[in-house]
Amino acid sequence: MKNRDQNTKLIKEEAKRLGFLSCGISKAEFLEEEAPRLEKWLHNNMNGEMQYMENHFDKRLDPTKLVEGSKSVISLLLNYYPEEKQVKDSYKISKYAYGQDYHHIIKSKLRELQEFISVEIGEVHGRAFVDSAPVLDKAWAAKSGLGWIGKHSNLLTQQVGSFYFIAELIVDLDLEYDARVTDHCGTCTACLDACPTEAIVAPYVVDGSKCISYFTIELKNELPTEFEGKFDDWMFGCDVCQDVCPWNRFSKPHREPLFNPKPEMLSMTKKDWEEITEDVFKKVFQKSAVKRTKFSGLTRNIDFLK
Repeated sequence: MKNRDQNTKLIKEEAKRLGFLSCGISKAEFLEEEAPRLEKWLHNNMNGEMQYMENHFDKRLDPTKLVEGSKSVISLLLNYYPEEKQVKDSYKISKYAYGQDYHHIIKSKLRELQEFISVEIGEVHGRAFVDSAPVLDKAWAAKSGLGWIGKHSNLLTQQVGSFYFIAELIVDLDLEYDARVTDHCGTCTACLDACPTEAIVAPYVVDGSKCISYFTIELKNELPTEFEGKFDDWMFGCDVCQDVCPWNRFSKPHREPLFNPKPEMLSMTKKDWEEITEDVFKKVFQKSAVKRTKFSGLTRNIDFLK
């Protein structure tokens, strides 16, 4: 078996070849700093109706409870910043949902990376995670030196901002670990000042139960009337805190064809969205993450914005 240095180098080179923006590695161990933060966040009901956030508390903080015998967390970033945006007179969709559902695209890249590890390094056991299990993606990416967690609670890098997905491979292989990077938010409060629903209640603390993304995707009940007129035309997700972040002036368009939107989605105006039929919804959002909210959810959101 090759040594840790060589294995680490091989994995990072293959991640780059597969199109990942960057790859960082950290030791699979209990997340000591995050434990009290998560506990307080849940205690203050900042998860709203996202009950699943309360499940598997121990596994969320300790990858060795999630993947038996795990030694390393390989964190990966995949850019989704689009080249083209929606027309101005439109209800808005978060940029991550422009193309096909990222879960499938990233899972397939992670499978390729796992296969590569098995062939090149040997029998390595592990699991791939894409935002669908109790894993604190941003905490692991920060621990792996891929960026720092900004005041809007998203991972930030000086080179490319924050418009990327985070995924992990948790494996039972010893590797070289990366060091954390320093925080470069400084005195900036652009994200706090711009949040339409004041969901960023303090630097680095987002009350999920006030976030437009939560309302338009996660919340299954009626939208709360006290937030009427405060959604800034967002009908699925919200990018305001990222759009105003100075570091995102360094965002570069992705190179993943599957993240490209259907042209008709970009050109649809508010009037088009207000008149959308279920057939058009299925056609425009075939294989898209927007299907999560269903046709009924999207029309509910649009009615709220009118």
